[in-house]
Amino acid sequence: MTARVIAPTECPAGKEIATLGVGCFWCLEAVYDDLAGVESVESGYMGGRSQAPTYEEVCGGDSGHAEVVRVTFDPAQISYRDILDVFFVIHDPTTPNRQGNDVGTQYRSVIFAYSPAQRAAAEASRLAYAARLAEHGYPAVTTQISDAPPYYLAEEYHQQYLDKNPNGYCGIGGTGVT
Repeated sequence: MTARVIAPTECPAGKEIATLGVGCFWCLEAVYDDLAGVESVESGYMGGRSQAPTYEEVCGGDSGHAEVVRVTFDPAQISYRDILDVFFVIHDPTTPNRQGNDVGTQYRSVIFAYSPAQRAAAEASRLAYAARLAEHGYPAVTTQISDAPPYYLAEEYHQQYLDKNPNGYCGIGGTGVT
């Protein structure tokens, strides 16, 4: 089964979308599912060349896509900046194309912006967190920020994967710097 493309306009009225990648989407999905103000979290693929990516194609590195989560949230309850703060703290944004044992371009640290305001907030957040990491001796942040290309919903068996598989693997780990 191939992934289904979802347009950013498929966001409920009064809500916002953030699409982020920090390595395995299973781990990221579980983190955002637990945040107050988050309405839904979906695993998917974004930022590559293929117009119908499959998990096997993405993991093979041929599609150029990153594993991402699409977070729909209520900005009256949680801000985009709060979403970004969680993003930076839960993974190591200084390791290009790697989180834990997960290695490959699909595991890159990436933020896809849906508006100039989101892009500006993401760039400011990356800059602020990079300064905090530098104070603790970490190398440069490698997080990519770009305008949101099409988002492809991952196969059903990836959705809420860690809920379905409580002993499933999660390779992300933060730096300990807040």
